[in-house]
Amino acid sequence: MPIFNWVALKPSQIDGTVFTELNDEKVLQELDMSDFEEQFKTKAQGPGLDISALKVKATQKAPSKVTLMESNRAKNLAITLRKGGRNIQDICMAIETYDQQALSLDFLELLLRFLPTEYEQTLIGKFEREQQPVEELSDEDQFMIRFSKIPRLAERMNVMIFLGNFNDTAQLLMPQLNAIIAASMSLKSSSKLRNILEIVLAFGNYMNSSKRGAAYGFRLQSLDALLEMKSTDRKQTLLHYLVRVIMEKYPELTGFHTELHFLDKAGTVSLDSVLQDVRSLQQGMELTRKEFMRQDDSIVLKDFLKVNLEVMEKLQADSKTAKEAYESAVEYFGENPKTSPPTTFFPMFMRFIRAYKKAEQDIELWKKQEAAAKKAESSPPGSEEQPELPIQKAKRQQMDMIAELKKKQMVKEPLIYEGKDGAIEDIISALKTVPFTARTGKRSSRLFCDVSFNEESPL
Repeated sequence: MPIFNWVALKPSQIDGTVFTELNDEKVLQELDMSDFEEQFKTKAQGPGLDISALKVKATQKAPSKVTLMESNRAKNLAITLRKGGRNIQDICMAIETYDQQALSLDFLELLLRFLPTEYEQTLIGKFEREQQPVEELSDEDQFMIRFSKIPRLAERMNVMIFLGNFNDTAQLLMPQLNAIIAASMSLKSSSKLRNILEIVLAFGNYMNSSKRGAAYGFRLQSLDALLEMKSTDRKQTLLHYLVRVIMEKYPELTGFHTELHFLDKAGTVSLDSVLQDVRSLQQGMELTRKEFMRQDDSIVLKDFLKVNLEVMEKLQADSKTAKEAYESAVEYFGENPKTSPPTTFFPMFMRFIRAYKKAEQDIELWKKQEAAAKKAESSPPGSEEQPELPIQKAKRQQMDMIAELKKKQMVKEPLIYEGKDGAIEDIISALKTVPFTARTGKRSSRLFCDVSFNEESPL
């Protein structure tokens, strides 16, 4: 017969597969293979194959081990055990003694998925009743048998995971609860915020008086509309106008936001999730307490309860306070706690505060611009002092020095017309007597020279 080119599995590869359930020898015995040989024989076909020779294959198969777990589940358990890096006995002993140093929290959470199922428990019980040798089981099955012998296995595993998570979870929840409490109480107790809302209500009722009846209050989302309403000249919003009024008439209200605390942090808290986490911690603490009552010789459980019972009580008290404070604040401002979570409620105030501060900055800038414009209008043209350039400064200093030198020179030397020769007086007399010429507009230089320096020459 020709060779069928397939990829055969090794005997060690068929454990837990469909091939362990197949009996091909039975099929060969039931069928007449003579026609098949005639149709597919090669030219060099030898004598017919003895079917009994195929039975040798059965003896070559590796002995099938007894399995207590489904194959994929067993593979996943094998991967998990390799991550643990410890043998079966050490793992189970650590669980029995709540040894968190021996087993990491991640490993425990992975191992929790392999708690023995009811079907596996049945197979384990049957295996033990038949007193079959444990050596025939795979490593995963051997672990499952030892794993199932731990008393209250599920409770112990959950307690160990709770012990490992408690401190981190508590430190995460406390600041969130404190933020909700502080933000809720500061909003409700702020008198400045109440007065500002009163001013907003007054202006709103005034604007709507001709078309709508007077309102007794408004939803907080209406604060966003203060930025949408613009003046007739479109240069300012209603919020700008309100801020200007508050700055001029009610200056004591300008720092109202300093009375409000932790709004930004509280606005990121999912209160329902935090309260649920606190309840989960409380359930874990109760489970730990019950385990300690069953096994009061456990030093690990005793020390944990001694240190963390007060922490748990404070978390419970804070969660109750946070829930009550938040619901009270939401209802105080006319909102519904069921439809207004902290992630919606607190950001409405945060947006209003940011817009209020921006309006204050705009108004201060406008005031400076108006003052500068008035100063420019009241000053005469060119009166504004220009900054002196370095070249101009050097030139001015040079001119001052020359003037000073001239002044000193005139003090030290007598004036020329004080001399005895009277030359300057003669020049002045000539200037007075000689007229301008019409052509040049200048006095005759000739005459000037003759009078000044050559008195003997004829005219």
